[in-house]
Amino acid sequence: MARHGLFLVYTGDGKGKTTASLGVTLRAVGRGLNVRYMQFIKSPERTYGEALALRKLGVEMEQMGIGFTWTKTPDEHRAALQLAWTKAKEALADPTIDLLVLDELNNALAITKFPIDDVLPIQEVVEAIQNRPKTMHLVVTGRSAKDELIQLADLVSTIEATKHYYEEGIPAVKGLEF
Repeated sequence: MARHGLFLVYTGDGKGKTTASLGVTLRAVGRGLNVRYMQFIKSPERTYGEALALRKLGVEMEQMGIGFTWTKTPDEHRAALQLAWTKAKEALADPTIDLLVLDELNNALAITKFPIDDVLPIQEVVEAIQNRPKTMHLVVTGRSAKDELIQLADLVSTIEATKHYYEEGIPAVKGLEF
């Protein structure tokens, strides 16, 4: 029986969505699958531990964002999102990819500070996901997953924050957050 690609969504306000996608990536690499990992918000201008680790495993992490929405102008973010979505659509159509991770896509789709519907249209995202190669596994992460993606997904895990050291004034920790 041919493998059927599954669609997994990790969402919620808790820490661990990207971490969950990295766990799936690790398993896929261990099983010899061809993995492509793309991030929609994180910028290649910063160094992240997950990118360093994946490179060691032979998986290139493509960071297509320009950082948080308050760090650049809306036009800069819109241009980055448009380019990221163009690359993601190409990946979603690539039959050689066994596992595609679109990290932070939910965050990008949830932007309300400036218009994004023309550069990252939800209906186009839905259609690209539905039309991906039948054997491609897909992981989408980020807060505020759209209902359209939740309905399509085979698995949705909502990660809740019960307690976080940020609340005690501890900033992001190298090796744990980045």
